[in-house]
Amino acid sequence: MATYDPLRDMERFANALFDGNRRGPRQMPMDLYRDGNHYVVSADLPGIDPGSVDVDVDGQLLTIRAERTLRSQDGVKWITREREAGSFLRQLSLGQGIDTDGIAASYANGVLTVTIPVSPKAQPRKIEIATDSASTIRVDEASTEVQEAGASA
Repeated sequence: MATYDPLRDMERFANALFDGNRRGPRQMPMDLYRDGNHYVVSADLPGIDPGSVDVDVDGQLLTIRAERTLRSQDGVKWITREREAGSFLRQLSLGQGIDTDGIAASYANGVLTVTIPVSPKAQPRKIEIATDSASTIRVDEASTEVQEAGASA
């Protein structure tokens, strides 16, 4: 037997009042993190047909779209229906230093994963310091002074 929860009823009322009449795209919850030389986006899309998911990039704008359709059943008396049909949309500005040609996406267990590689030009790299044979450059870490030693010493 279900117990009466007035807070749950108030939450449903507020959602119906402020969001229930909304016909536009809904946002999807997501996580974004950097793992080495890749950014990873994980977006929750439970109950979404993978064929309705669309990921595209236009310039520096990554767009994720998805559509949820619910089966309608004739002669069914609904007790509660909280899952909504509709479209979902999320857009991310990628900024500079992204390899847009290398973006890949996969969908498993209701989670869309988009892997966004950092451009090789934007990845950190070590710069070698060239010196002539007569002198070397030495950095004294304790005093952070640069000293030059060579033939004139």
